Amino acid sequence: MIKRKLGHTDLIVTPICLGGNVFGWTADERGSFAVLDAYIDGGGNFIDTADVYSGGESESILGRWMSTRKNRDRVIVATKVGSRMGSDPHAQGLSRRYILEEVEASLKRLQTDYIDLYQSHRDDPSTPLDETMATFDELVRQGKVRYVGASNYSAARLREALQVSEQHGYVRYECLQPPYNLVNRTEYERELEPLCLEQGLGVITYSSLASGFLTGKYRQGKALPSSPRAKRIQERYMNEKGFRVLEELDRIAAARHVTVSQVALAWIMARPGITAAIASATSVEQVRELLGAVDVQLNAEEMGALDRVSASPL
Repeated sequence: MIKRKLGHTDLIVTPICLGGNVFGWTADERGSFAVLDAYIDGGGNFIDTADVYSGGESESILGRWMSTRKNRDRVIVATKVGSRMGSDPHAQGLSRRYILEEVEASLKRLQTDYIDLYQSHRDDPSTPLDETMATFDELVRQGKVRYVGASNYSAARLREALQVSEQHGYVRYECLQPPYNLVNRTEYERELEPLCLEQGLGVITYSSLASGFLTGKYRQGKALPSSPRAKRIQERYMNEKGFRVLEELDRIAAARHVTVSQVALAWIMARPGITAAIASATSVEQVRELLGAVDVQLNAEEMGALDRVSASPL
């Protein structure tokens, strides 16, 4: 499978990143192992998780899988810190104390000595950026973390963080993980995309299939899927624009004899500056479908049609 360099790092990753948010949630351990095996067997090497996913169980499942398969050196592990863990209001943020405490917990759950990509899950305005970046710098110097990235940052705060790193000689955020898909473009493209291109940051998109809406499971006049996310997806995406996007995806998918999901992911992977699209799977069949998107190379007419229909106002 083709691979891409993540920003200015030496991490060479597959353009479909397997989302670990379902491990321990909608996929039990046995099902998660099957998904992980299929992903690696299919040529994937990039797995994204977070300390908060399933209260730490996602990291634990990934750690047990790597330990059982003895394949840590074949996997690029990305995890995150900063979101609230459980009911403790103090178990969150990007303070030095909390990062140092939580990185040890993640390393233990993952059963590894190092994390390839350690990401701030969300901005923490209550902690000075120089404290956060100095702490990340310490972890990289200790060898516990190879590179750091940011998720859910505004362009202004991301630029400020990059400036702090440059001023003090700290490691910098080498990538961004934003929500980005065919029905949610503006938030990323308006300010974050130009900044990432300017700074040479890698970009790993999450919600790449709009929480499942862009799989084609949600249709006008049909019953909602039995998913805990269905109601929220209905409210956010089941509107005139969303259905126009699905209609165009249907047209391209039918002409190419591929799936709607594969076309939606192919569009993201072809966008400027995108390194990888995160997508989750709960079955081996879904993994194969996701990996198949890498082989879908959209032409200029198809990209233009999707750009136009997804950029149109609601």
